[in-house]
Amino acid sequence: MAEVLLDDLEPDVLEPDVSGTVLHEAPGEACGVVGIYAPSEPVSHLSYLALYALQHRGQESAGIAVSDGENITVVKDMGLVATVFDDRTLATLDGVLGIGHTRYSTAGSSSWSNAQPVFRSIADQQFVLGHNGNLTNTKELATATAILPNMVGSDSDLIGELLAMEIGAMSATQLCADGVLVRALGAVLPLLQGAYSLVLADQHQVIGVRDPNGFRPLCLGRLETGWVLASETPALDIVGAQFVRELAPGEMVVIDEEGVTSLWPFPKEQVDPRMCIFEFVYFSRPDSVLYGQSVHHARVRMGELLAKQSPVEADLVMGVPESGLPAAEGFSRASSIPYGQGLVKNRYIGRTFIAPSQKMRALGVRMKLNPLRSSIAGNRLVVVDDSIVRGTTTRALVEMLREAGAAEVHLRISSPPYRWPCFFGMDTGDRSELLAARLTTEQIREYVGADTLAFISLDGLTEATGAAAEGFCNACLTGNYPIQVG
Repeated sequence: MAEVLLDDLEPDVLEPDVSGTVLHEAPGEACGVVGIYAPSEPVSHLSYLALYALQHRGQESAGIAVSDGENITVVKDMGLVATVFDDRTLATLDGVLGIGHTRYSTAGSSSWSNAQPVFRSIADQQFVLGHNGNLTNTKELATATAILPNMVGSDSDLIGELLAMEIGAMSATQLCADGVLVRALGAVLPLLQGAYSLVLADQHQVIGVRDPNGFRPLCLGRLETGWVLASETPALDIVGAQFVRELAPGEMVVIDEEGVTSLWPFPKEQVDPRMCIFEFVYFSRPDSVLYGQSVHHARVRMGELLAKQSPVEADLVMGVPESGLPAAEGFSRASSIPYGQGLVKNRYIGRTFIAPSQKMRALGVRMKLNPLRSSIAGNRLVVVDDSIVRGTTTRALVEMLREAGAAEVHLRISSPPYRWPCFFGMDTGDRSELLAARLTTEQIREYVGADTLAFISLDGLTEATGAAAEGFCNACLTGNYPIQVG
């Protein structure tokens, strides 16, 4: 695939706009998807458990759709999985197969109408889909197919509409044959550009698809009497499924009463594995397996390499919960500086907190994190975090540690400077919002108020994953986009 290198901007001293800043400044997650084919199992309850394990990938809305072999029933709403579903709701979802979705909006507004799964019914054909990722040619597709703007609210909705149009154009003979949804996918998938890991279902089968670059993960697991597709392996663990393998980029699997069938709807030359490297840094749970590698161990190695690359004299290494903790452990191990807990995380507040003033933003940080003063006072700290995006939260964190008595604060970041927007499923805003797009490392250090600041190198990050030869998208760090954007 041709790579597009966007024009770089000269570093420039600026004071970032922090008005209305969102407290949690790490990149917003992609969505979580699950598909289950298990005729003798409680499919809706298993879907609920799997989505619960994927809750970190999206907290905006949740939905489950099941088929009883004749009709598909969908329940979805705004909120967390445990808010949307209870025993009474799940009891109404009786089926032999189903899919589930938990959403973080990266395309389309945050509203009930954009909650998933997406449902379509054409004649006697019904299907549902859940989408993890972001298309880059949504407007072009809508224009080319004459879809009115008010007919679709998101790229996921567009995929559903395109499939419905394809099925609607089939002859009566084609509609009576098996594999209607698979044939529709064969026509629609080559039109799509960007990132998409999909789970779909009609009345009789569950289907999983990864785009030819495999930007977002999708894996397959085996139940005693069925099969499971999920964004991450912990969703398999929680339902008692045995991990079988990750779907390959460009692969489509069809699961029905005959078992699992793999299809390859894309030309070989189009397949170019480029999993998002931030799946290792931040998105995925530490107990996930990606490219055959433990995410937790990869994050520990990031910390070890950081310690070797950017050593510092200090009294204590501490991580910023949660994804900074394994890297802090690795930094401590490689540097022989004691590891300790310096921050306590409040797990019972929402993901975001928008504050109107600097004073309120500082208080907002304390809603999520509070310092352990006995560990901090008088000590030289190495503080390990996964990323710096806008910088406001990091700045407030450093201020908080100094107020708690830290003698020195040395920031170590387990990803390189985040300089470019993502078009493949991460919510990062435009480039003007990214601190490292205009500031040098020294300018960032000065802005956040740390004594020293170091980012892991791109080579070090790639090495730490343990899957350097497998292929990554690192466009947010380099500006090298694996497919055409914009």
